[in-house]
Amino acid sequence: MTISMRLQWLLLALLAGLFCMSSPLPAGAQSSSQSQTISLTPPSPDVNAAPPAGDESEGDEGDEHAGYYYPKPQSLEHYTSSAPTLPDSDKVRRQAFVIGLTKQLLGGQYAPSYAIFAKGNQSDKLIIVGLADGQLDTVYRARALLATLTSVARATNFFQQTTHPEEATFFDLLKLLGFRRITLTDGKVFAHQVLID
Repeated sequence: MTISMRLQWLLLALLAGLFCMSSPLPAGAQSSSQSQTISLTPPSPDVNAAPPAGDESEGDEGDEHAGYYYPKPQSLEHYTSSAPTLPDSDKVRRQAFVIGLTKQLLGGQYAPSYAIFAKGNQSDKLIIVGLADGQLDTVYRARALLATLTSVARATNFFQQTTHPEEATFFDLLKLLGFRRITLTDGKVFAHQVLID
């Protein structure tokens, strides 16, 4: 089984376990139909925008991770999600999500090809670093990994029951968990960042 296939299966298993005991969506996030759905806004890429000089407008410590965990991002996107952050999605839940993914990656038969971790005072900045040359070294490869993670998320019972799965994305999952930024990097010269509103 390839590393990317293992990543897909572990994410699927983790999401199923993480959300099987999840609290119901807050009022206002539910539609009038019997099933609870979230209407989602498609992403609005802004890849020609300058990388963020800092996130002062978000009221946090800025992007002090650039230059330490990854190079200064060369591309930036904004994703506006109408998915709510679930009330019990706090720092502990985000850390548990990342710990679960990391344990699965490290427990595999082969060395992991990605490192996944959360940073920031509230662990709301997800970072995915490629650990081998030739991986996550272009914006297209970064988007391909995100599209794969979206496909996996859409297959979970949680997404089937609480979203329009044909519209929901991995970014919406991150918003439900309370993540505000994801950075993908080759760990060398390339970094792509998505701010989640």
